[in-house]
Amino acid sequence: MANVPKQEEVVANKNANNDNEAPVEGKPRETTVEFLASLAGVLVTGLFIITFVLQAFEIPSSSMEDTLLIGDHVFVNREQFATPTRWMGPLMPYRDIRHGDIVVFLSPAEHGLFVVKRIIGIPGDRIHLRNGVVYRNGKKLDEPYVQYKGDPGDPKCGRCPYRMNFPAVAPSPVDQLADYWQFSLPQYIQGEDLVVPPDSYFGMGDNRDVSYDSRYWGFIPRKNVIGRPMFIYWSFITPADQYEMRSVSDRLGFMAHIIIHFLDQTRWSRTLKLVR
Repeated sequence: MANVPKQEEVVANKNANNDNEAPVEGKPRETTVEFLASLAGVLVTGLFIITFVLQAFEIPSSSMEDTLLIGDHVFVNREQFATPTRWMGPLMPYRDIRHGDIVVFLSPAEHGLFVVKRIIGIPGDRIHLRNGVVYRNGKKLDEPYVQYKGDPGDPKCGRCPYRMNFPAVAPSPVDQLADYWQFSLPQYIQGEDLVVPPDSYFGMGDNRDVSYDSRYWGFIPRKNVIGRPMFIYWSFITPADQYEMRSVSDRLGFMAHIIIHFLDQTRWSRTLKLVR
């Protein structure tokens, strides 16, 4: 009769067979140094994008309604309209500013103020308005984005003759033109048109009744252009005069309001909406 191996021998033989098998290698753990290096790479990339490519802005006024509402927070592409560089030129989608582009720029009338308008005229264009309708180089523009939401009876923001028939109608004191523009405007008028000079643009807001734009402070210098709004990353119902609240108590009060009403007063339908 064959000898039955003891249990200890069976276990020993099993362990001996396992010794001949290749050990199973687990996924190597990331070292602390490797983790910190990866984190630093992400932070540097994000910092580069925020510093040189994207910039966040909040829309403070109703001049671009309904394209942009008060309280819309947008990311602006700062590189698209920048001067191409030798080393980044092939990598970045640089292009010239075109008709219909929405741009953020530094106001030529108020130092340090960022403004957003739609480009109606580029260098060499001839612009005039008749009864609120824009004509460019003799052709009537089709502008489906235009809104009229002001009070027609308000001389400061209604449908006054100067606003609606620019530049044929001379401005009046209530039109509140920038001083320098009131004196320089006549030199750019040829016939019934305003001619846009080199390295300059004519911009207007989509809400034509209330937009304080190139009709009132002149051309947008090319050097003042910051970039193009890409999309809305957050939108919150905001009072029209909130941007005028400069005191610490007002700012803290509105921050508390945001925290309390974040869910019910965020315009969720506008999140990630492209700006066009």
